[in-house]
Amino acid sequence: MDTNWSSTRLYGATIALVSGFYSIVMSLDMTSTTDSVMALVGVIVVLHGVALLTPLVSRIGRAGGPLMLLYSIVMLGNQALMSTSSSTMSTGMNTGMNSMNSGMSTTGGMGFDAGMVAIALIMLASGLIMTYESSIGRTSDQSMADGPSM
Repeated sequence: MDTNWSSTRLYGATIALVSGFYSIVMSLDMTSTTDSVMALVGVIVVLHGVALLTPLVSRIGRAGGPLMLLYSIVMLGNQALMSTSSSTMSTGMNTGMNSMNSGMSTTGGMGFDAGMVAIALIMLASGLIMTYESSIGRTSDQSMADGPSM
């Protein structure tokens, strides 16, 4: 069982919990397939974050970093899809309904979310760090055992 509470693991768990809960909350209306995808990813990411804080982390092994990378890529891809579909919908709807569309959202569902993109980019960086540190066989706490080098 891994009892080493590395900074990398704690940061990864924090990022997973925040981004997972954010995905769940932002997709609560579930009006589109992408909302459902984000809700599912959110639940999985929250479970991953919890696992990083429990003895279950030993079952994850070195997969924690690659999982974070995968989640971030799904989140970024979903936001890219939302960006293109919302602009396409908006253009199509505005053609015949300019007078009815003043001030109304035509995308339905979650839509493009800059906050989600920011969180996904932080998750991507965390995944890269976790993957790198597990590939060289050390944690951030071990790499700074003698204190920061200046």
